[in-house]
Amino acid sequence: MSPLENMKIRSLKKEDLETIIEIDEKVLGENRRDYWERKLALMDEKSSQVSLVAEVGGEVAGFILGNVSGWEFGVPDTIGWIDTIGVDPVYQKKGLATALAHELIKKLKAIGVRTIYTLVSWDDWNLLQFFHAIGFTRGDMINLELKI
Repeated sequence: MSPLENMKIRSLKKEDLETIIEIDEKVLGENRRDYWERKLALMDEKSSQVSLVAEVGGEVAGFILGNVSGWEFGVPDTIGWIDTIGVDPVYQKKGLATALAHELIKKLKAIGVRTIYTLVSWDDWNLLQFFHAIGFTRGDMINLELKI
């Protein structure tokens, strides 16, 4: 049986924190508990947050965090963002991330979002391929940085 046959996508809840930390640590190789505690605490403050988890067999196997722009950087509120996506390595390359992304896109479209942005490191070929495969193209905005 494919993991997708037994998958359920639902809204992310604060109770998902421990599993998200575990998945993130499996993927990145470091524990970022403080980061995730702050990130999920902001969910209470941002009504524009649209975040989901995918459960397989009743266990969280992946997550995606998104939100709607609130005119930051002069970007209108018809713009959505994919902030973070994480999938337990056991379920990677099985369609889980794609299912999460499509559901997030559907939810953002339903609330008036017309364009979705995300930031990807130029040398992260796997992530670039993933976003390309689900329809993303190079956007009009340029990422600028100043190292200090």
